[in-house]
Amino acid sequence: MKFTDGYWLVRDGVTLQRPAEVHDVEVHEDRLRVFAPVTRIETRGDTLNKPVITVSFTAPREDVIAVEIEHFAGARQSRPRFDLETAPASPGITREGAGEAETISFTSGRLTARVALHGPWHVDYLWDGEVLTGSGARSIGYAQVEGEGPYIHEQLSLDVGEHIYGLGERFGTFVKNGQSVDIWNADGGTSSEQAYKNVPFFLSSRGYGVLVDDAGPVSFEVGSENVAATQFSVPGERLRYEVYGGGTPLEVLDRYTARSGRPPQLPEWSFGLWLSTSFTTQYDEETVLSFVDGMAERGIPLSVFHFDCFWMRGFHWSDFVWDPATFPDPRGLIAKLHDRGLKVCVWINPYIAQRSHLFAEGAEAGHLLRTVEGDVWQTDLWQAGMGLVDFTSAEAAAWFTGKLEALLEDGVDCFKTDFGERIPTEGIVWADGSDPLREHNFYAQQYNQAVFELLERHRGTGEAVLFARSATAGGQRFPIHWGGDCESTYVAMAQSLRGGLSLTSSGFGFWSHDIGGFEGTPDATLFQRWVAFGLLSTHSRLHGSSSYRVPWLFDEESVDVMREFAQLKVQLTPYLLRTARATARTGAPSMRPMYMQFPDDPAARALDTQYMLGPDILVAPVLQASGEVDVYLPAGSWVHLLDGEELDLEHGAYLRRRYDVHSLGLFARAGSEVLAQVRAARAEAGA
Repeated sequence: MKFTDGYWLVRDGVTLQRPAEVHDVEVHEDRLRVFAPVTRIETRGDTLNKPVITVSFTAPREDVIAVEIEHFAGARQSRPRFDLETAPASPGITREGAGEAETISFTSGRLTARVALHGPWHVDYLWDGEVLTGSGARSIGYAQVEGEGPYIHEQLSLDVGEHIYGLGERFGTFVKNGQSVDIWNADGGTSSEQAYKNVPFFLSSRGYGVLVDDAGPVSFEVGSENVAATQFSVPGERLRYEVYGGGTPLEVLDRYTARSGRPPQLPEWSFGLWLSTSFTTQYDEETVLSFVDGMAERGIPLSVFHFDCFWMRGFHWSDFVWDPATFPDPRGLIAKLHDRGLKVCVWINPYIAQRSHLFAEGAEAGHLLRTVEGDVWQTDLWQAGMGLVDFTSAEAAAWFTGKLEALLEDGVDCFKTDFGERIPTEGIVWADGSDPLREHNFYAQQYNQAVFELLERHRGTGEAVLFARSATAGGQRFPIHWGGDCESTYVAMAQSLRGGLSLTSSGFGFWSHDIGGFEGTPDATLFQRWVAFGLLSTHSRLHGSSSYRVPWLFDEESVDVMREFAQLKVQLTPYLLRTARATARTGAPSMRPMYMQFPDDPAARALDTQYMLGPDILVAPVLQASGEVDVYLPAGSWVHLLDGEELDLEHGAYLRRRYDVHSLGLFARAGSEVLAQVRAARAEAGA
């Protein structure tokens, strides 16, 4: 959100007040409070009729500093709030300098906030004494916007050449500099500025991270309103953010995920190939078994079979009742799939259609969202007359997950938790009194958490898996997440990859996407290219909207390509499991952008068409019909995993290669354990 009209003026309808100087400080054992009036105080009369901005510094963990900016302290603390794990550090608070150069510093571990006590407002954030970023004289603002109310914003300085990443899943330009980004979950596909997974956290190439600790609509201006700063603003009288101290991007993510939550260890079977019925296609038990048996007959290893929406009857979503016309014996079918060595996933969502028998039950018990008038909130968008499960109520969450227990008893192993973005904000009342604006994004967290914890209770720790679409900060604790509804084009494949790399820059450890694209039907070559990309992502799912994704419906070469890459992923499984254990331990994403693995290489900082799968494998998907791909290899020794090409590079280098559909840019570090394992496995298989 922009408040200014160029550098000198403010926008029409906006009044903007900024801290002018530090007037006083309070030093406590665990915090520093700084009081900054919006004008200089030269006489006693200057203390009247003007705001004072209070800025507080605390240390929720070592190497982390939390900053709270307040105007009216009596404004209530809105729910919901992010669930952040605390291990309070013992901060150091010191005064230094004298006269106009006097400062007061608040230190947590190796991270320091240094506040200028004289002259214009100024705070520097330092790591081991080196300035990372800062808040200057025009950085903090208390804005009154006509017709909307108050906002507070902060601006943290951007250095020359500094790049900003993250802010959740974003499908546009990977580096966020120059962009306006609104943290607001929406069901907008992969080709717009909207996103399903919005996270108010960003990583800087300067070696720090920032979380805006507000579950609501945070607005970021990344070098866009002030081209020399990252601005973030929230509605209300209070803004709280946290600075995560420096080092490499992986070290910053270690600190951030220690606070917002680590991804759990995932079961080995989740890394295999998932096959879906697709969405609006016709399918029944015969169709399902023909697909599964067809994959086995063609030597394509399969791990999970997924039933999408129409396992239930139309107009009845979600009632969690198998459609008796197409699946008269669901337990028997699930047993047959288990006998074939497969796990079973079914689609669900938290929208309860009026035709569902659960609508009346949920409404009577008070488990559905209500309007301010006391009626059940309803809409015809998606399912006719649908209501919304109120996950702010523990009783409603237990009611919803209790209905899923019957599916677990049928033998279902995991759930695709779809939707969770179209959450109303006006004219409604949540059971626990949550602020509707802040519940909008947070709803996905409560929905996914409820289902994930159900699976942990019934399947055990280390066996719980979701296939989730929506999320916010901390959502990495409930994996896996996939990229949402993309078109069946090369451009959409690149969009999806940018979204995934942006998400893993935001603390998410695992990621997937719809192989072949969701909307439309790819041609055979595009499908083959997407198969290679999909089976070299952390998680791999074949899914579409109105067409199936089994390879023999494209051509026989698609069968060969899928067999080759599915078998390659099996060979990579020990490596993926080692990488996943590190993800659960440190928060380091299993699929990561190039800058994250090579932070000292300037050429890696803007790359968004290739990535690292763990620390030792570089993947550059083919994203154009010609088969050409530009690959950047950082300095070091690399070996192509499929064709054996060896490169020993003193400096990083760009390569242009043309690959047929049986290959792509796929390099491993020379001497790595995974290279030796894959070579041995391919030799044994005669590849």
